[in-house]
Amino acid sequence: MDKSSATELARAAGLNLWNFRGRPLLPVVQGGMGVGISAGRLAGTVASFDGVGTISSVDLRRLHPDLMEATCELEGPAAKAQIDAANKEALHREIRRARELAGGRGLIAVNVMRALDQYETYVRQALESGADALVVGAGLPLDLPELAKDFPKATLVPILSDARGVQLLVRKWEKKGRLPDAIVIEHPRLAGGHLGAAKVADLKDPRFDFEVVLPEVREFFRKSGYEKDIPLIAAGGISCREDIQRLQGLGAAAVQLGTAFAVSCESDASLAFKQVLAGARPEDLVEFTSVAGLPARAVRTPWLDKYLRLQERMQKAAHQKPHCTMWFDCLTKCGLRDGHADWGQFCIDKVLGYALAGDVRKGLFFRGAGRLPFGTQIRPVQDLLNHLVGHLVPPTVAVPAAELQEA
Repeated sequence: MDKSSATELARAAGLNLWNFRGRPLLPVVQGGMGVGISAGRLAGTVASFDGVGTISSVDLRRLHPDLMEATCELEGPAAKAQIDAANKEALHREIRRARELAGGRGLIAVNVMRALDQYETYVRQALESGADALVVGAGLPLDLPELAKDFPKATLVPILSDARGVQLLVRKWEKKGRLPDAIVIEHPRLAGGHLGAAKVADLKDPRFDFEVVLPEVREFFRKSGYEKDIPLIAAGGISCREDIQRLQGLGAAAVQLGTAFAVSCESDASLAFKQVLAGARPEDLVEFTSVAGLPARAVRTPWLDKYLRLQERMQKAAHQKPHCTMWFDCLTKCGLRDGHADWGQFCIDKVLGYALAGDVRKGLFFRGAGRLPFGTQIRPVQDLLNHLVGHLVPPTVAVPAAELQEA
């Protein structure tokens, strides 16, 4: 698939292009995945095929040896300012890298979790560094219009999971004179990482089913006069062209995938990380409560298995700590640091950092619940998009080990 022919292939396959802010795009969005899984390399590659590539903003210094070397051993109250500054610089570098790879095609988005301590800082940095779009989840971003007021051309995209949340956010934003430019509807039963439900027991609530929430939101838009103003992006469980067609039939303009891109050659993670996700079976996936107080889904690796066995004991012993384990307070509220007894009791930045580096025994490996288009294979982004929009199945080929290590 030539980069210039990606949209033509989608049209020929019967998919509707996503005419977003005057630009015809593939109806495929690559989701933001941290720590460091979706950075400039992956986002820029996806955008170069007229898709939307998303950089996850959290702790990107881990991808830059100079920044990591300068901050990894810092301790004490003064460490936070230096680590935060390093992460701002890393975000700027990754946006610049993505833009270079995109070559003026597609869109470059930055995902910022509302639950992050540096949420406002990352929002401003992403806009100042030239990101096309801001995607915000892990909490209601009711303040995003104010934070982006100096960047009226910026695309603002909240992540929500049910019609009730959509109505609340749209009504609040209306009063600020702004509407979302698009909304990601993420299915908690199917997505990976942090999930948009109050607790693990709610993940299978039928109100989150696409067959329920997409028509409900479209009807709300119709009654409010926004039917043509706010496109919906369905996220979770998508693996083929038929999934995209079904969701477009329900009212989605585009779909978002995470894990399928995380295991691509161009993913910014290590080869070992990709192999863990690609090799996981349905019975290997587990839901639990993160330190951010949100349900989460990941692969049951040795660290997670041990943690889950000790979780009840650790929660009973939860207490407020004098400082963050990593000294930079990645989250506004943290179960481990703040002693929330019913939240997770581990340092999420540390275990996600281990995962990024490919430490299978110590890492936390977030993963979606859906099947992967190429099973256990690690394939280029081009093959994935080729399959998703054109229903073309590339021949099974062995990707050279050197290329996988470079990715």
